[in-house]
Amino acid sequence: MLIVTLRWLGVVLLMLAITHRQLSCNWAVLRPHLPRLFLMGSFGMTVFNALFYVSAYTTTALNIGIIQGAIPIYVLLGGLLLYGARISVLQVAGVAMTIAGVFLVATSGEMHRLQDVSINQGDYLMVLACLMYAGYALSLKKLEGIPKLPLFALICVAAFMTSVPLTLIEHLSGSLQMPTPRGWMIIGLITLLPSFIAQVLFIQGVSDIGPGRAGIFVNLVPVFASLLAVLVLGESFQWFHAASLLLVCSGIWLAEQRKRFSFSSFSRN
Repeated sequence: MLIVTLRWLGVVLLMLAITHRQLSCNWAVLRPHLPRLFLMGSFGMTVFNALFYVSAYTTTALNIGIIQGAIPIYVLLGGLLLYGARISVLQVAGVAMTIAGVFLVATSGEMHRLQDVSINQGDYLMVLACLMYAGYALSLKKLEGIPKLPLFALICVAAFMTSVPLTLIEHLSGSLQMPTPRGWMIIGLITLLPSFIAQVLFIQGVSDIGPGRAGIFVNLVPVFASLLAVLVLGESFQWFHAASLLLVCSGIWLAEQRKRFSFSSFSRN
């Protein structure tokens, strides 16, 4: 929980330094959306991260990787229910291919390991975490037309505020550990890369192509994580790394093909 608090504190300081003038100029536009932004920051960022970390105590990395692969499904179905967004057959096929890629990399190419998967408390927490992030992605659709940087700054403030009580609980439980010098460096990288740059780009991506199409790209995360383990941690490159990357990228390409044939057409026929 200390990582969660420090990462969002770092982003808040960074965003306020960058966007303080934009926040002032756009406050009249942002103010009506403050309750929504607070919920997005609280559940889509803080609670999502907290559940993700806590689930790892009672479930396996295999289960976490597989469950995380379902986020695009939640986003597609949410877009259909909330906004009436069309779901094309190619989108479904593309999502299925990306999930196959996630399964491949999560099992290290040994798909028979899926037979040993059992459901436990951590899995339920992961499902809840993924639903929250899908809700965050879908909520961005409601905020189109608002400047992205000040919007994200307020989301980060909410994420930081709601993370502080969790860190306090961690401290009172006696399990809080202060970072080592290397730990501070890692927190700095977490703040700059996945917490700042990646989130700003994701918000812009949702604005440009919608939550349904943007959500499919989430399944690149476990594949990239596996490839970075090869490059950074010195793990050996295996055939399933290449195969999973091919599956996920092919699935994204397939889902991006703009065709008229969609599931909504069945209701009209």
